[in-house]
Amino acid sequence: MKIHIYILFWFLTLLKVTLSFGQQDPQYTQYMYNMSVINPAYATDDNEMLNFGLLYRTQWVGAVGAPSTATLFAHSKFSENFEGGISVVHDQIGDVVKDTNIFLDLAYVIQVGDNTKLSFGVKGGFSFFSTNFNGFVYSDPLPDPAFAENISQVFPNIGAGLYYFSDKFYFGFSAPNLLESKHLEDNSGIVTQGSEAIHFFTTGGYVFDLNDRLKFKPAFMAKSVIGAPLSVDLTGNVLINEAVEVGVGYRLNDGISGLFNFKISPTLRVGYAYDYTISNLGRFNSGTHEMILLFDLSKTGKGYDKSPRFF
Repeated sequence: MKIHIYILFWFLTLLKVTLSFGQQDPQYTQYMYNMSVINPAYATDDNEMLNFGLLYRTQWVGAVGAPSTATLFAHSKFSENFEGGISVVHDQIGDVVKDTNIFLDLAYVIQVGDNTKLSFGVKGGFSFFSTNFNGFVYSDPLPDPAFAENISQVFPNIGAGLYYFSDKFYFGFSAPNLLESKHLEDNSGIVTQGSEAIHFFTTGGYVFDLNDRLKFKPAFMAKSVIGAPLSVDLTGNVLINEAVEVGVGYRLNDGISGLFNFKISPTLRVGYAYDYTISNLGRFNSGTHEMILLFDLSKTGKGYDKSPRFF
């Protein structure tokens, strides 16, 4: 039985069908500035600023039913040892699958060295999952029973992470969604099932001072899930005069990226990244676009002359 091939492919990317596993969580090219979404233990150790971030990613442009992702976070230090905020992720596959995750994040930070700290983080919230199969076109007279009814469900979820950092580097490990919520189950002749698999993120980055005007910022992100190949991002950015940042990235066996961001004002930074697909999927799309906006709000109005946010 045939369903529109592209819609079905993206849908199965999100769901584990017949108890198989697959990579489901969205990708990010500018992950180093989207860390609140990936790791609830993310910390800035900044008493002065309230940090906001907004990212939008449209993936595999030109492919029918291609995914898009929007994320939003607000983060602040509450006291000497506590940081946290809110993180929102809206992931969509064409007009068929919508998944919105809303979480509250809380991190406990301890001093472990003269210039280093370790943060333990948790997040908790809800995932709002829905599907719309009304536009599916079937070649057979009878539709597939697994796609006969639309789904609209709400699932609780929790996440956890670790984050080791200073003002020059960070290393983190996290699992943003620890509960494997079942999305689809049908016993009409054939048992089918879909659920979210647990994804594990390992991230790291460092800032090298090349001279008074240039800083080199290598970073990496590895994402693993049972039953799928390891996804590894390697990125190298150069920060010029603490105002303009340019870089390149490589996603293992998947794509290459170019990215840049610049400071519009002491409180506002915008960025853009383009991914060129080098896998077989490259024949069916014209690349991926990702935009990010970072906004820092001073709690006292006196913190705008501080160094830029490196991560």
